[in-house]
Amino acid sequence: MKQYSSIIRISIAALLLIGASFLLGIYTERNNTPEVDRVLSLVNKSDSTLPPEETATDFGSFWKTWNIINGKFVSTASSTSDQEKVWGAIGGLVNSLGDPYSVFLPPADSETFAENISGNFGGVGMEIGIRNDVLTVIAPLKNTPAERAGLLPGDNVIGIDGKITVGVRIDEAVRLIRGEIGTEVVLTIAREDVSEPFEVSVIRGVIAIPTIDTEAREDGIFVVSLYNFSATSPQLFREALREFVLSGMDKLIVDIRGNTGGFLNAAVDITSWFLPAGKVIVTEDFGGSQKDIVYRSKGYDIFNENLKLIILVNRGSASASEIFAGALSEHGLAQLVGEKTFGKGSVQELMNITDDTSLKLTVANWLTPNGNSFSKDGIVPDFEVEVTGEDRDELRDPQLEKAIELLLAQ
Repeated sequence: MKQYSSIIRISIAALLLIGASFLLGIYTERNNTPEVDRVLSLVNKSDSTLPPEETATDFGSFWKTWNIINGKFVSTASSTSDQEKVWGAIGGLVNSLGDPYSVFLPPADSETFAENISGNFGGVGMEIGIRNDVLTVIAPLKNTPAERAGLLPGDNVIGIDGKITVGVRIDEAVRLIRGEIGTEVVLTIAREDVSEPFEVSVIRGVIAIPTIDTEAREDGIFVVSLYNFSATSPQLFREALREFVLSGMDKLIVDIRGNTGGFLNAAVDITSWFLPAGKVIVTEDFGGSQKDIVYRSKGYDIFNENLKLIILVNRGSASASEIFAGALSEHGLAQLVGEKTFGKGSVQELMNITDDTSLKLTVANWLTPNGNSFSKDGIVPDFEVEVTGEDRDELRDPQLEKAIELLLAQ
């Protein structure tokens, strides 16, 4: 039996918590034919025979452990089926890679993940990732319970309903945070500018993912706030640019703070409004396992040298946002203002292993037009501007203020 499945290519932050923000990253589709018969037939044999001789790796210790468990283990709780043991073994195999974005999803988690990328779901409305081995808020989404509760990009989630998160996988954290709509989850947060950890209570709700807002300011500056790179983002961004052009203004701010990513095609399409045809937007580097793929501008390029463009970024700008910002910055078309971006520059593929399980695996890295990886260190803006706790309390936005100052000076 061969399972034919679509693969979702993801580069993003750890998609999830909003039950994950759907869009963790970057998605494209392709076909794949994973072979699972051989593994399933092995574990279904009563004598638990070893894999075929052509296998280079010695599986003897695995099968010896399997047989000992089946022969001697006495359950102190609910029993575990042979199939559940297989899922656990595969999960351990993937965890051994040491990559927080590579995850095996057994049936329940695979179903949750499918809900996450569908667009609307129950949760708290934030995306999470692993940063320096700590569960971290990439960004809360606009007008969600997480944002209303005061959670911020960069917050470390060190506890979920009293459970310490040290060593927790992202999928496990998502499972703990998700729950019935209207119920409460209590997160223990460690924040850079706060001396002691504190608790934040968030009421779970239905999360509708926002996309875009526009504002024509009285000072002659047009602001486009782009919250994700979803399937609808290119058309909405096109309409926002039309609004900008009709305003007669020549100063533009694209605010992608807290934008954790989305579809690769959306990132390429939106970036193409500012670049001539053929200019490199991003390269997908497979580390030598296959030929790199270079994504180039479609050449919509409707603006001339009179356009004055600034892109606002912060620690919640990840994946597709970093592709967009990195391309326009390195081609000299935009200045970046804000904080260093999250650093989600790896590519994941979501593959069906069986009808009800899947594997999310890192297969490549994104490189900027100049060949730089932003996977670990993110992208450093031209003008670094911090937002302090006092700024937030006083509802000040020094990053936006700096962008306005730079544009008005041009």
